[in-house]
Amino acid sequence: MDNLDLKNLQKRYFLWLYKNTKEALDKYERKFTQLDIDRDILLEVKNELLGTYMPHEKAALEKCVNDFEDYIEEKEKACMELRNQDKKVNPEFIFLEEKLEAIEKIILRELGRRALAEIKSLYEAEMIQRILKSTESK
Repeated sequence: MDNLDLKNLQKRYFLWLYKNTKEALDKYERKFTQLDIDRDILLEVKNELLGTYMPHEKAALEKCVNDFEDYIEEKEKACMELRNQDKKVNPEFIFLEEKLEAIEKIILRELGRRALAEIKSLYEAEMIQRILKSTESK
């Protein structure tokens, strides 16, 4: 096996490691990111709906807003349970953060900045493809 073959083999393994670790960590992080976005959406919707609709429409719209608020509240509770255990940060979450950081450092050391950027880009492209594919089938 020549040096290029060895580097390619390492790169594929690093890609696999990065993908699996990042995916596991994203299961935690995405819920918190979604909460921030959901809160922003709720604020925009509330601002848009204030005083702009007829009285007979307001009750139904307020119910939709209240349902969305309840959804956000439930999501927040679920997030906190996922991330925290007995008032401590979930050890799996801490481990995954540290593992991902270690993987990135080693990729930088072994393959360089360009390879790390490529691996991150490949991961992001796959996640976007999954989202697009999952919404197509619905």
